Amino acid sequence: MGTWDIGPFDNDTAADFGGDLDEAAFDDRASMIRRALERAADPTDYLNTSDGERAVASAALVVAQHPHGEPACSSYGPSEPLPELPSELRMLAVDALDQVVSELSELAELWAEAARGPKWRQDIARLRDVLDPPVPPQEETLFDV
Repeated sequence: MGTWDIGPFDNDTAADFGGDLDEAAFDDRASMIRRALERAADPTDYLNTSDGERAVASAALVVAQHPHGEPACSSYGPSEPLPELPSELRMLAVDALDQVVSELSELAELWAEAARGPKWRQDIARLRDVLDPPVPPQEETLFDV
């Protein structure tokens, strides 16, 4: 695993994906992100590491354009501007992230064996929560009858 940290672009595959986005025509970049998310969101069998890493990077780019998101800050991510990504990519990114951390993910297996695995899972959950915030528990309301 050519990985140096837990960030979305902190591995060889995602860094290469960032470079591929920079080299692509501006109008092709959103479809590249969509395809990466689609491959991870609905794997034919087992989600391989490379597809998982591209999906995490793509989800981070979707999060970066979310009103409550933060920039996908990394010297390894794309440096060229991205078009405005369609809002429907948000739920596709959620589905992809869910697959990335599932039992059918090679990437999740690799991180389960790593010392920083729990921190990686927290980072994935943070990305997911921006796109699909958890519903806060509601206090029980008591009514007088």
